[in-house]
Amino acid sequence: MSPRPYLTTDVPGCGGVFKQVPEDFEVEELPAYEPCGDGEHLFLWVEKRGRSTQDVAKALGRALGLTERDVSWAGLKDRQAVTRQFLCVPAKKAEALVPTLALPGVAVLSAKRHRNKLKTGHLHGNRFQLTLREVRDVGAAKATLERLRATGLPNYFGEQRFGGAGDNAAKGKAILLAGGRHRDRFERKLFLSAYQSELFNRVLARRLEGGTFAKALAGDVLKKQLTGGEFLCEAPEVDQPRVDAFEVSPTGPLFGPEMRAPAGGVAALEAQVLADDGVTAELFIAGGGETLGARRHLRVPLDAQLDDDGGSVVRLGFTLPAGSYATVVLRELFKQD
Repeated sequence: MSPRPYLTTDVPGCGGVFKQVPEDFEVEELPAYEPCGDGEHLFLWVEKRGRSTQDVAKALGRALGLTERDVSWAGLKDRQAVTRQFLCVPAKKAEALVPTLALPGVAVLSAKRHRNKLKTGHLHGNRFQLTLREVRDVGAAKATLERLRATGLPNYFGEQRFGGAGDNAAKGKAILLAGGRHRDRFERKLFLSAYQSELFNRVLARRLEGGTFAKALAGDVLKKQLTGGEFLCEAPEVDQPRVDAFEVSPTGPLFGPEMRAPAGGVAALEAQVLADDGVTAELFIAGGGETLGARRHLRVPLDAQLDDDGGSVVRLGFTLPAGSYATVVLRELFKQD
């Protein structure tokens, strides 16, 4: 992974430790919609502890006599955490068996039918409750969060996007250079997405270093925070108040043929990031449907609450939109990679 500058470089790290126990990291999915009560699909509201989403899905499939493709989810949740999320299974095959389920580290809190299958991305975001222990400088933590609340959180992809060895992006680039071919469909999607994510992070890093990640620049593709609507910035002096109000934000590239292109100096910056890596935008055509391209907010609003006991334990609460990472908040607090 390339270096990622902090937004709050001038504020020291607060120190401390995290994830001593799963309860230190609680995540609750915010669904894009609630199940309606009828239909062919069964939405299971599941609480898991110390297990990954894929692990629970496989165990659920085995217990219910389902194939791996029968079990779906909106988003992946951490293993070392207590998380609540929806998993979706075929109602006809599974409904009668759900009350008998007994999976270690998993509790099915409710089950309700819906008319469509749950798919990746069918969520608004996630609500986090985090506990930091042995914090040395609570004042630094408060100062960092205040800055993030005022300016927005840099919308980096977190390190988990790039694999345990940090080489998923390099593997994605190699797949594109080989014409898009790879033996494993799941790995292909994972690695190609990681390469797009790495290039986005590099663009965001340059905007942070240049002091423009929260600035409307001529040629920017601005994106509405609530609806996702995009438009080209032609008059920065008109659009900057909307940026300051978090109505819209500048975006960075997830390169691909269907991505809306910026103009002017913004286009030149993004082209330079590609050139520095020895590739061109046309390379992403080889990724087919996995690298169609999109624009991603360079920042997201962060309305975080901090409670401390007057000692070294700090509790944080905040909500992030789908695709944004709590680890980026922690990275700004700890100043550690």
